[in-house]
Amino acid sequence: MEPEREIERLQRDLERAKNLRIRAETQLEHLEQEERSLLQELAELGVDPEGLDTEVERLDREIERLLTEARRLIPADLAAETEEAG
Repeated sequence: MEPEREIERLQRDLERAKNLRIRAETQLEHLEQEERSLLQELAELGVDPEGLDTEVERLDREIERLLTEARRLIPADLAAETEEAG
């Protein structure tokens, strides 16, 4: 390959690499901002980020408990009518 063409190719490759780096840095900044926002939201909710799995499990159990309680409180004949209509 001619030296001039090789230099041009290397310059194009370098420019592409610079553009990719800029895009990656921009995306990283965006993701870091999103992380900060989510951590702040978790702090406001009083949830430790390390305990998210435990918190989700606790909420799942609470939802199931409340649904069970709601089913218990609905009279059987009303529940049957709702099921037939649906």
